[in-house]
Amino acid sequence: MTPAQVLYIAQDLLVTALLLALPAVGVSLVVGVLISLFQAVTSLQEQTLSFAPRILAVSLTIVATLPWSLHVASSFTARMMTHFVEAGR
Repeated sequence: MTPAQVLYIAQDLLVTALLLALPAVGVSLVVGVLISLFQAVTSLQEQTLSFAPRILAVSLTIVATLPWSLHVASSFTARMMTHFVEAGR
């Protein structure tokens, strides 16, 4: 393998990892900001109020995006298998 191929594989790995993590992290961020605003407005400082809705929203997001995530992960795996076969020639 050439250094260019290794860099391409590393870049593909990082982009795929970001794509897979983005929906859950984005929903967690949005829900966290909304709950923080709600707590600031109402002066409620309950720990479970900030944790439970975020866990529920992230869980629902993971379930909703699971088919897409599996497609992205399997496409990445197929690309890596192709690269490894080509590198072995």
